[in-house]
Amino acid sequence: MYAIVEIAGKQFKVQKDAKLYIPRTKDAVGDTVTIDRVLLVSGDDGVQVGAPTVSGFSVSAEVLAHVKGDKVVVFKKKRRKGYKVRNGHRQPFTQVKITGLSSNYASRARALRGPRTHLKWHTRKALARRATAATPIRTCSA
Repeated sequence: MYAIVEIAGKQFKVQKDAKLYIPRTKDAVGDTVTIDRVLLVSGDDGVQVGAPTVSGFSVSAEVLAHVKGDKVVVFKKKRRKGYKVRNGHRQPFTQVKITGLSSNYASRARALRGPRTHLKWHTRKALARRATAATPIRTCSA
């Protein structure tokens, strides 16, 4: 079983016991992190694609270390001008180990119940308009 998750605007393919480097987080070493932005889940049941996320699924990960990536050298030069500048940096990363992929059926059932109240007002309005458009209009003839 594997999943595609979104962390800090980047997508990662994760499976149980996989180690990966994500952009630096503020979590302490040893903490357990829950990732709710699951975009796709593939397993024995088939593939479930979210719109935009798969409701009721989450990925748990343990923070192993805060590390720096390889040095990236930035070299600037203007030919025939005697201008050369060499700079570089090391990108900060957090190393995490995926401890499990789980489904939360309670939140899944809540998602299937209907529109949530914490949605923005124009989204609620569009959902209400869509719901009223689906109901047939009854007319009375006298």
